Amino acid sequence: MEKRLHIIVGGRVQGVWFRASTQDRARKLGLTGQVWNRSDGRVEIIAEGLEDDLRELLKWCAQGPSRARVEALESDWAEFSGNFGDFAIV
Repeated sequence: MEKRLHIIVGGRVQGVWFRASTQDRARKLGLTGQVWNRSDGRVEIIAEGLEDDLRELLKWCAQGPSRARVEALESDWAEFSGNFGDFAIV
């Protein structure tokens, strides 16, 4: 079943290739959506796709790329919208 997942990641997550690594991981999982840096130093992600693949992305976000240090992870689920054609860094 397709769903939408909203994730906010806190810690040392900017300037460590978190967005590019998230994009790469999401595309490999066949997900669509967006990732961006927030002005408060966190990274925000909206991803859509199959629930199992979204769970894999969420699990990956808890660790992030090797230079990241994830200290906080918020997530919530919503209905699939189909608004995205790819997974983009914005």
